[in-house]
Amino acid sequence: MRIGNFLFSVIFTLLLVNTQTFGQDELFSSGTSIGGYGELHYNYSKPENGNETKTLDFHRFVMFYSYRWNESWSFKSEVELEHNFVSDGQGELELEQAYVDYHHADWFGFQAGVILPSIGLINEFHEPPLFLSVERPDYSKNIIPTTWFGNGIAFYGNYSGFDYKVTVMEGLDADGFSAKSGIRGGRLKGFKSDAENFLYNFRLDYLKVPGLKMGASFTFNEATGDSINNAISLFEIHAKYNANNIFASFEYGNISYDKGDVETSSGFYADLGFDIGSMMDLKTKVVPFVRYSDYNTAASTITGGESEQKYHARKWMIGLAIFPIESVVFKVDYSLNTVELGDSETTLFNLGVGYMF
Repeated sequence: MRIGNFLFSVIFTLLLVNTQTFGQDELFSSGTSIGGYGELHYNYSKPENGNETKTLDFHRFVMFYSYRWNESWSFKSEVELEHNFVSDGQGELELEQAYVDYHHADWFGFQAGVILPSIGLINEFHEPPLFLSVERPDYSKNIIPTTWFGNGIAFYGNYSGFDYKVTVMEGLDADGFSAKSGIRGGRLKGFKSDAENFLYNFRLDYLKVPGLKMGASFTFNEATGDSINNAISLFEIHAKYNANNIFASFEYGNISYDKGDVETSSGFYADLGFDIGSMMDLKTKVVPFVRYSDYNTAASTITGGESEQKYHARKWMIGLAIFPIESVVFKVDYSLNTVELGDSETTLFNLGVGYMF
């Protein structure tokens, strides 16, 4: 209750301050903007001791809509359709963002509505031209459950090269946690979400060096459920460098659980690519890349033994991303995924095209 009163007081104060500046915005032209992104994937998978599968899927179709009332106040939203249609439990239609945004100055603003916590490189910025592989990194699904969104409020700003964001939002459903998928099944996605125990997220990035983003975030939630309550804390570090024809990124994350057999989930991945198109004086970016990822949603368990090996996966990937323009990308990648228990291997081959506007 004290947190709610504090947030209300902050917002009310900002509203009073802003009413005094409306007169300065008379020359500002309000307006609407539309954008979006999408991606088509071909996926081939062949387990070592199983049958191969081949899938062609328009994985995501997303539309952005925003409206600006003046230089400080705006509304932003994102609606996503996954796998072409929704029927009988197949496909998904989601409102991933829908928030009022107040931008006071570079050092301070806030969002209120359906928002994204600032965790890792991809959860907030996940358009296909922004990462090299056809599919999002496995780490960004199994450790940080991208895309993670919910009802809440966030405060953000940038000062002297440091960029921060503080998010207070709906909690997780502890009944949805599992050794196989970590906290992913605990997301409530804004549907009549739990307001008993809020989730708190803080992220700080350093942006002073051109092309470089590096930082860390910490997230905590006293997750509640019908059958169990389970406090979780998530710490992650990340770095990304896109300049001088180099494409490099790294993320590491660790989740600690207060109860249950699983004590921790952890993982990392690293990308390295280089634009060889620049060496041939091409306007098109041609980026061969390599990735290594290692994650385990049951990295440490009370049971130990095979329970810690069953969901431990390591993957090598090589690929190629071609950008005819900045907002369109054609991708191909080949990877070998190995699960520690039994050293079982799966061969994967993916083709994709993605866009954003």
